[in-house]
Amino acid sequence: MTISSTAFNFVSDLVRQQAAIVIGPGKEYLVESRLLPIARDAGLDDVGSLVARLQTNPDDRLRRQIVEAMTTNETSFFRDRDPFNALSQVVLPELCRKRGSTHRISIWSGACSSGQEPYSIAMSVLDHPLITSDWQVQVLATDINEEVLNRAEQGRFSQLEVNRGLPASLMVRHFERAETDWRVVPALRNMVRFKPLNLNEPFDLPFMDVVFLRNVLIYFDAATKTDVLQRVRRVMKPDGFLFLGGSETTLGLDDGFERITIGTATAYRPRGAGPVDLPSVTGPGVAGVGLGLGGATTGGAAAGLRRPAAGGTGMVPPAATWPWGTGTNGAGNRAGSNGTGTNGTGTNGTGSTSPTRGVAPPGAPPWLTPPPPPRQPLN
Repeated sequence: MTISSTAFNFVSDLVRQQAAIVIGPGKEYLVESRLLPIARDAGLDDVGSLVARLQTNPDDRLRRQIVEAMTTNETSFFRDRDPFNALSQVVLPELCRKRGSTHRISIWSGACSSGQEPYSIAMSVLDHPLITSDWQVQVLATDINEEVLNRAEQGRFSQLEVNRGLPASLMVRHFERAETDWRVVPALRNMVRFKPLNLNEPFDLPFMDVVFLRNVLIYFDAATKTDVLQRVRRVMKPDGFLFLGGSETTLGLDDGFERITIGTATAYRPRGAGPVDLPSVTGPGVAGVGLGLGGATTGGAAAGLRRPAAGGTGMVPPAATWPWGTGTNGAGNRAGSNGTGTNGTGTNGTGSTSPTRGVAPPGAPPWLTPPPPPRQPLN
C-alpha cells in the first residue's frame, strides 16, 4: 500500500518541526519503509493508520519514534579518511603545541549515529605519540536518536561494521571479542561521553577545540544550516577546527568561518584564528595513506599556512623508513615490516598480517615512532 499524500505531508511537517530535516516530494517510499515497522509494533496495518492515531491521540513517545526513524544513521569507521588523517597529522600536533599549559583538549562529534565516528576520533587520539598520559582529552558524542545513541554507548559492533573502514591493526589494538561481535576496550570506551542533543534546538556545551559535524547539514534548509553553524561557532574556541561532510560548506551561510585546506582535507576555523603550523615530516595516516602537505592553504591563500623553515616541501624525505609497513588500509595489516615511505606513502609489503615494527632512525621526529599501546583512560 502506498502512503497517502495527507499522511506523507503530516510526517514531513512533523520531522521538519522537530528535527529540521527536510523530506521532499518523492520520498514517500522512504517514509513508508521506515515507519511501517513502527505501525506493526503498534498493532496497526499501515502507516496511514499510524498517522491517524497520532493525529487523534497525541503521543510524545510515538512522535519521537517517528522522528528518530526518519533520521539517517549511515556511518562507518574513519569515514572518508581525509579528516581523520588531518586530525592526526596536523590538528592534534597544533593543539598540543597551543594547549601545552593546560594539557586539555575537547572534541565534539555531532550527529554521531551508532558511534563509529567518535570511536575513530578516540583511536586517533589514543595512538598519537604527542598525547601522553598527562593529557586530558574528552570526546563528546551527541545525536538526536536516543536508540542509536544507547547502542553507540555500548561500543559493540558486528563483524560487518568493523569491516567497514576499520584497519585490522586498530581492531586488534582497540577491540576485544564479544561472542560473534567486537567490543571497544575500556580505555577507548571511557574516553567518549554520549549525550542526546537536537541540533535544531538551543544547546549549551563547553568550548570545543575540534568539532566533527559531518554529513548532517545536507538534510537542513539554508536557514537552519545558518542557525546551526552560528550556534556551533559559539561553542568553538577561537582557534578551533570544524570538519564538515565532503558536500557541505559554511560558504554563503556563516561568514564567521574561514575555510582551510590541509592536504586533501578541508576544515573550517573561526575567522581570525590565525595560521596553522604544518609539521615538516608526517607519519602514515591513521586512516590510510598520509597527507601530502605541499599544497595546503588557508582561505585559498598560501600565506595562511606556514611550515617550519627547515621543513622544505613538507613531504617525507625519500630515504625515510617508517617503523611499520602501511599495507592495505594504511595501517600495517598485510604489510611487511619497515615499509619504505615516499612522499608520505608507504610501499605495500607482502609479509604476515601482523607486521613486525621496525626501529625509527636516530633523531627521528615523533611522527616516525610507532604508536604506543592503549593506555589507561585519560581523565
